[in-house]
Amino acid sequence: MTDFNDRERAEEAKFARDEEMHFRVHARRNRLLGQWAAEQMGLSAVEAEGYAKSVVQADFEEAGDEDVVRKLLGDLVSAGVDVGEADVRTALEAKAVEARRALMGEA
Repeated sequence: MTDFNDRERAEEAKFARDEEMHFRVHARRNRLLGQWAAEQMGLSAVEAEGYAKSVVQADFEEAGDEDVVRKLLGDLVSAGVDVGEADVRTALEAKAVEARRALMGEA
């Protein structure tokens, strides 16, 4: 019976680690995406950092990535940047890979 309990605890610990890593990758991706968008809009370094934090916060509005895409697209278009939804989604994918690699390198 202890083997089963040990295996169950190990699976629960693995699940918790995986969920934490998923959260960290998404948060890092959103920060990187915010920095990318800030660069597109020509924001200063201080403004870019604040904007990146606002992108991370935007991800908590609803499940999925649509809230982040909507925020970025709206902000970029408002700033007069010629960018489409496909460009934002491409950047989102690229920053997800970059975030995962960075976090894997830290581990």
